Amino acid sequence: MKWQGRRKSSNVEDVRGQSGGGLGGGRGISPLLLLPLIRLLFSKVGLVIVAILALVFFLTGTNPLTLLQQFVGGEPQYAQTSTAQQSPEEQALAEQTATVLADTEDVWNKLIQGYREPTLVMFTDQINSACGTASSASGPFYCPGDEKLYIDLSFFEEMDNKLGAEGDFAQAYVIGHEVGHHVQKLTGTMDKVNAMRGQLSEAEFNKLMVRVELQADFYAGVWANHTQRATGFMEPGDLEEALNAASAIGDDRLQKQSTGRVVPDSFTHGTSAQRVRWFKKGFETGDVSQGDTFNAAVL
Repeated sequence: MKWQGRRKSSNVEDVRGQSGGGLGGGRGISPLLLLPLIRLLFSKVGLVIVAILALVFFLTGTNPLTLLQQFVGGEPQYAQTSTAQQSPEEQALAEQTATVLADTEDVWNKLIQGYREPTLVMFTDQINSACGTASSASGPFYCPGDEKLYIDLSFFEEMDNKLGAEGDFAQAYVIGHEVGHHVQKLTGTMDKVNAMRGQLSEAEFNKLMVRVELQADFYAGVWANHTQRATGFMEPGDLEEALNAASAIGDDRLQKQSTGRVVPDSFTHGTSAQRVRWFKKGFETGDVSQGDTFNAAVL
């Protein structure tokens, strides 16, 4: 994959090396804000604000402390990892990740009017997001509450060593997939699915989540299609790397490797064949309108 020397996204927060990643994905309250914050909380106005923030949290899932910090004033502080602490390989991987994110911005700004670019947070071991605390063991994830993608770059090493999904384009596929979830948030798909939670049995909701994940795979393929046509960034073998990665993280393959058996009712991301099929469809068509996994008769 040809990524060197190309534009890197500025929508990246690098909080690697921080314990816990701070509040809300690397976001912390400065000690200088504590005194006015305490005064605010114990005032009549403060009680009203807290009540409003609690309502906001109930309706949107957004971290109220983050909003309160913004009300009091001051900019969030993000500790950047010193490049001196990084190996050349780590630095190159971070730059590659920022370049792929920039590519997704170029594509989705063209395909979606008024597209809001997500932020990508690179963390180490554990992170606090608007969706709660997560560890690197959970893998990359998208949080609709703060519209951020979270990734511990060591996941790419795990893909290579443990899953057999190697290659820079396999890594790009993962980022494209998570951005696909952001597209679902912006188009209202994610809200509709979340509204079904509690109305369906666990097995039925799992099936719905499979359709969510397969659509994100399709969107990753759409991104790759448009970026290839615009930049010619793909090299021989890149498509195979992405298809291999999609296959490697299929529910059936992962379950077989970890437990020796496959339980279809517990699938939440789709089988290897399904993930390959929908990424490939997105890549071959580049047509967003063909990614309706929710009404597809055959996945």
